[in-house]
Amino acid sequence: MPSTGSSAGGDTVLLVGSGLTGATAVAFGLNPATSFSVVSDNLITAVSPAGTGTVTVNATTPAGVSNSLTYTYL
Repeated sequence: MPSTGSSAGGDTVLLVGSGLTGATAVAFGLNPATSFSVVSDNLITAVSPAGTGTVTVNATTPAGVSNSLTYTYL
């Protein structure tokens, strides 16, 4: 959330789930998030990098890669 953002990047995206504590990376497709913060075991805030098209966003955690969400650059 949100599922869309500027192609210039810089938008804050919320990743909601479980087991997110200890996340070491957030990726928008093949590109790393500009920055991210693990707020709780259930929430990460991430800043989108510049990009185009529709990509999947996921977090890498000690348990593996999280479920993906779809993000579309406008």
